[in-house]
Amino acid sequence: MASPRFIAVIDIGKTNAKVLLIDAETGSQLAVHSTPNTVRQDGLYPHADVERLAAFILESLRDIHAQHGIEGISITTHGATGALMAGDELAMPVLDYEHKGPDDTSAAYGQVRPAFSETLSPRLPNGLNLGAQIFWQSQAHVDRFAAVTAILTYPQYWAWRLTGVMASEVTSLGCHTDLWAPEAGTFSGMVAERGWSGLFPFVKPANTVLGSILPAVAEATGLPANTPVTCGIHDSNASLLPHLGVHEAPFTILSTGTWVIAMTVGGATTHLDPERDSLANVDAFGRAVPTARFMGGREFDMLAPSAVEPGAADIAKVIAQDMRVLPSFVAGVGPFPGSIGRWTIASEQLSAGERTAAVSLYLALVTRQCLQLSGIGRQIIIEGPLARNTLFGQALAALTGVPVSASGDATGTSLGASMLFSGKGTTATPGLVRVPLQAQGFEAYCARWRERL
Repeated sequence: MASPRFIAVIDIGKTNAKVLLIDAETGSQLAVHSTPNTVRQDGLYPHADVERLAAFILESLRDIHAQHGIEGISITTHGATGALMAGDELAMPVLDYEHKGPDDTSAAYGQVRPAFSETLSPRLPNGLNLGAQIFWQSQAHVDRFAAVTAILTYPQYWAWRLTGVMASEVTSLGCHTDLWAPEAGTFSGMVAERGWSGLFPFVKPANTVLGSILPAVAEATGLPANTPVTCGIHDSNASLLPHLGVHEAPFTILSTGTWVIAMTVGGATTHLDPERDSLANVDAFGRAVPTARFMGGREFDMLAPSAVEPGAADIAKVIAQDMRVLPSFVAGVGPFPGSIGRWTIASEQLSAGERTAAVSLYLALVTRQCLQLSGIGRQIIIEGPLARNTLFGQALAALTGVPVSASGDATGTSLGASMLFSGKGTTATPGLVRVPLQAQGFEAYCARWRERL
């Protein structure tokens, strides 16, 4: 079967969910529908509103198909999320990984979770380790967990809803879950020890076509009954896919959204520090990729809610008057998980441009710290929303001394997910090279920032 050209990508991020149409021949985005990815607070615990998302997905597929035509569907989602199934129903809601419930069993989980040397997965707060989520659910909701017949990572849950076929996949299993041993290419020892082995469906490559859409999906969307659906991929790894085999290794992809995730393809895992939110992701080919991250998008929204493009005068004033932001404003994650975020000045006195400049420089400085853990490639390519932040890219180029470019794509995540059908594609619009920031006093400003840590 020829690879489809017009591919609908279901892209569920932590903050927003989208359905996009990608032209696989050109890499261009032809249509996009978006909705907030809300968390429900009712029921057993805070959880994903999967029924609202399902209605949004079907409506978007219907509208996009009516306007443009859809020939295939691919899926990408955020990590640290799983669906516990009881037959063809959820055994319990899809847990929001920011819920603090798993911390209640943290001590007991610490006795059974694998060593970092096996999984390259650090211990993270709340439910950011999928293994910790499952352990807590098994302890806090014993009867419901006893009914579980399958555990699906999040992209594969949506693939199942579209096709009726269950599968596991390595990019989601290898996303700081404690469930996967990347160097061995198999489940960690904890999975068998906890009796969970039989709950995970067979592992299939992300680009596997699981099957065609279900009759009910075809009826709701108007799509042909033989529309193919891929197995799906973790979103950060989808961002990597357009670059694999294109750039000389090592190179760094900076995937940005709610999280800022630095992944150095071809880099070494020797500098990873489990105490500083660095880990190995697993790419679509099953290879370990040294990674470090922090919630940079979340912090940007918190600190610069009325962001504007800062002018040269804004940048100069921020540096000259030493207006600095210190980490971290999201506790427990990033390279400074124990630090409490603060400003060195009264931030309410700043203009929108000055505030945006200070926060952009802060994100660049924290990203540079992440790169000490994941390694710095021969070049850095920024994907996602921060690709549009000129000052961030310029500051990062000055801080790292390697070429930095900003992806011209609306989102490298969706483009990468669309490539699952063919394994090849275009990186679409060439990246914009970010000239290193040349502002008087910037080097000293950065030195003072590091000293305050």
